[in-house]
Amino acid sequence: MVSTTHSLGILQRKLQLSTLAVHDLAVLALQPVSFSVQAAECICLTGPSGAGKSMLLRAIADLIPHGGDACLDELDCSRMKPSQWRKQVGYLPAESHWWSERVGDHFSDADPDVFRQLGFEPQVLNWQVSRLSTGEKQRLALLRLLANQPRALLLDEPTASLDAANVGNAEALILEYSQQQQAPVIWVSHDSAQIQRVADRVLRLEAGVVQEVTP
Repeated sequence: MVSTTHSLGILQRKLQLSTLAVHDLAVLALQPVSFSVQAAECICLTGPSGAGKSMLLRAIADLIPHGGDACLDELDCSRMKPSQWRKQVGYLPAESHWWSERVGDHFSDADPDVFRQLGFEPQVLNWQVSRLSTGEKQRLALLRLLANQPRALLLDEPTASLDAANVGNAEALILEYSQQQQAPVIWVSHDSAQIQRVADRVLRLEAGVVQEVTP
């Protein structure tokens, strides 16, 4: 796993060791899936394009109808409003969504040091979303997610549009957040080198079945 040396400049909540567990979760062609992710553990989810990796993340995030359940310690997804669940289990889609014209309108708290870790100066908050490149949107969407202080992370190819330097910076930031906040992580990736760098365990989704494989 990548080691990190710089300090994550996000206000830390009181640490709570959290386990994210999926119990017989089923959606469309996927067979019921059960697995758990421990505090500060990163599981990479891989498999062929179109196998349903993004769909599985969306089901865990309670964005689409599904069978089974997901739990974060004492919190059961089925017993919570979807919006409340996603405050605890933060989901980062492959394509970010923006609802206001100005970047800063999407952040209630912005630490300049954290923005610099992903190559932005504070002035970025005054930028128009329309001027952002795909890679800039992806990096800012990651910062927006982490600023909300979720207890667990669901990441759908969070570095797919980034160059090598920014891939390294984003990986370091995610792993540092996971370690400092003791957050379990499910990370969808097609990049075998990235999986070697960040994964504690690897799950492969193929033909509707999820199996653990050697990293």
